[in-house]
Amino acid sequence: MDVPREGAARRRFIRRITYGGVLLAAVPLLTVGLARLEPAAPEVERSTVWTDTVKRGPMTREVRGLGTLVPEEILWIPAITDGRVERILARPGAQVEPATVLLVLRNPELDQSALDAEYQVKAAEAKYADLKVQLESQRLTQEADVAKVQSEYQQAKLKADRDEVLAKEGLLPDLQLKLSLSAAAELSNRHRIEEKRLAIQSDSVEAQLAVQHAEVTKLRALAGLKRSQVDSLRVCAGATGVLQELPVEVGQRLVAGTILAKVAQPQRLKAALKIPETQAKDVVIGQKALIDTRNGVVSGVVSRIDPAVREGTVMVDVKLRGELPRGARPDLSVDGTIELEHLEDIVYLGRPAFGQPGTSVGLFKLAADGRTAARVPVKLGRSSVSTIEIVEGLRPGDKIILSDMSAWDKYDRIRLN
Repeated sequence: MDVPREGAARRRFIRRITYGGVLLAAVPLLTVGLARLEPAAPEVERSTVWTDTVKRGPMTREVRGLGTLVPEEILWIPAITDGRVERILARPGAQVEPATVLLVLRNPELDQSALDAEYQVKAAEAKYADLKVQLESQRLTQEADVAKVQSEYQQAKLKADRDEVLAKEGLLPDLQLKLSLSAAAELSNRHRIEEKRLAIQSDSVEAQLAVQHAEVTKLRALAGLKRSQVDSLRVCAGATGVLQELPVEVGQRLVAGTILAKVAQPQRLKAALKIPETQAKDVVIGQKALIDTRNGVVSGVVSRIDPAVREGTVMVDVKLRGELPRGARPDLSVDGTIELEHLEDIVYLGRPAFGQPGTSVGLFKLAADGRTAARVPVKLGRSSVSTIEIVEGLRPGDKIILSDMSAWDKYDRIRLN
């Protein structure tokens, strides 16, 4: 016979309520706890990361740029006048002297105008000679007139002197004496006028000859210009060196000013480097530089800095010192390093993949066991080609990952395996 148990149902109800309350309280606590758990640190292959150790000591600041070797002096040879390429006598790479003929142009119109100018000079010279003869004849005629008047004056003066003596002795009437004296005075005036006319005519002769001589000089200069233009159709190197470029072909029609050739001296080269504009602000003339030609390294100094920025870079010229490595030639690609300054006793590190001078970045610092790394904030200072100054966040001896860790930006810790 079953015996009814009093209060059992009530106890089960209370137990269920208790369990339900505990469960309801545990769910939020468990959620909060799980939310506060850090995500599991991802694993990174040790062989894929590049590490370096923070150091303390001297650091040389440098900037690097790619560039080419270019001649210090380049002679660009333009076409002096229009013409057509008739012959090419030299090709790029040839050793040339100042009188070496590179190519020959042809311009029939210029030849004709030069010939016309020569004939104009000859005609002007003949006209000058004819004018000189005519003026000389006129001068001689005037001198003859002066001499004739002078002779008549002398005769009239002698007659007047004679008549004056006769008149004093009463042998000649006063009227006759006055006529003699008047004739002498008239011839005296005529003689003086003719002498002035002769002097004026001499000045006129010089002026007329000067005008014609100036015309001859002008035509000679014009003919000389035409001859020089004709001579320029035989294009010469103009300097000792190597023919670098000759961008024309036989039969090509050229206009005045077209570049015909480029001549350079391969023994005198400089390096033209392209320095990033963000780093060029610290470059000054006179700084030391090293130029790597891939076949040797040669030293130099900064000789010129381009004031303009082109495509994010500044052109810097480095004057080379010492003997050039074998194989150095114009347009050879080089790698240049310019020394900016030498810093003493600073904390520095190899330059990370990301991080500009004067900025703050997060870098992964290896733990003592070398198996994990944690992100730490680091303030960077002055930079060089491969090193950068550490202002805050690291101490000498810390090992830092320098590789690109952007794939793990959302993690503060990683594990290395």
